Amino acid sequence: MATALQSLRKVGLLAPRISPSPWVASPGSTCCRCPLGAKRYLLTDSIMKLKEFQHKKVAVAYNLSGNKETYFRNLEEKLTQNKLILKDELKTLLHLCQSQEDMELAKNVIHRYHAENRNMTLGEYKFGPIFMRLCYEMDLEEFAVELIKDQHLRGFFADPTSFNILMDMLFIKEKYESALEILIEMKNQDVKFAQDTYVLAFAICYKLNSPESFKICTTLREDALVKGDIVSRRASCFAVALALNQSEVAKAASIFSQIMNPETITCTNLNIMIHIQSNMLETLIEILQGAAEGNLSRFVKRQEFSEEVLARVREKVKDVPNLVDRFEDIYEKLHIHGHVTSYTLDALLCHTPRDKNSHTPLLNRRRVSQRTLQPLSQPLFAE
Repeated sequence: MATALQSLRKVGLLAPRISPSPWVASPGSTCCRCPLGAKRYLLTDSIMKLKEFQHKKVAVAYNLSGNKETYFRNLEEKLTQNKLILKDELKTLLHLCQSQEDMELAKNVIHRYHAENRNMTLGEYKFGPIFMRLCYEMDLEEFAVELIKDQHLRGFFADPTSFNILMDMLFIKEKYESALEILIEMKNQDVKFAQDTYVLAFAICYKLNSPESFKICTTLREDALVKGDIVSRRASCFAVALALNQSEVAKAASIFSQIMNPETITCTNLNIMIHIQSNMLETLIEILQGAAEGNLSRFVKRQEFSEEVLARVREKVKDVPNLVDRFEDIYEKLHIHGHVTSYTLDALLCHTPRDKNSHTPLLNRRRVSQRTLQPLSQPLFAE
């Protein structure tokens, strides 16, 4: 733990302690139990690629010349005799591992391979994500943490996907402080943050929910904006929620105002929370009334409000005579018209979104006009 704290101090940030907010779900909450019918993890299938990895494992085992035991024995002999480990040999090994004993062999082979190839990894095949998916499948997050922090393997996990998968693995097991240590390790190893990194970073800080984690989240966000990195709407939602938990209402409102297209169910409920904590009760009631009495066409996407958030509204207006009756009338209409969900705000924040690029192959397939048989212009592709 002392080493971890030194790493955190290196970037001027200490690991915060967990301090749950009244409206943050406790450990074991729905965020780790498939809210909204989603997977257990925060990252999308296009990043995790667990099914692809499992299919590849089956294919590798089927096409293996000989059996697994012989293959592993040959690799052990290579290690003993100090022979060169080939790229395809390591790739095959990582797709054959099925036990802790197998992983120990993989660890030794990875060390040898990286020692032989540490100066030739640029542009080479990236083993890090494959190894992390293997650890994910086998529930070996501590084993993964050990290797990604190993100074002798610096450069082996040089891609953001490896760190993201590991942080996600730690997140779903509610090991938030360990996840934060991996985030700091990623920064110390100068691995560039991806969009998903910011989602994970802010989600981890949100779960830790302390002044220190708020400071980390704010610093990372400001640093991202200075560097021109994209902070997604999803990442911003975690930052808003954390600011609200820390009673930094002005900061929460500022971050929310910068979110592009805040029409999602999560944004809708965060907006209500901002109004509650800002004591903007008249405006709050008007927002709810507009949703309850607005266009009820089935072709128009309806706003949905968390039952938990509406309970907070009721608590806030109960001592305001001219608002309490209006709220109860609006509340009934919201229920009648299907504007209320049982999911908590925490569950809404932590669900796994569907991949946005699922229809991209269909778009890319049609390069020629069906009417003129001429190539489609580039502006049409952009649309």
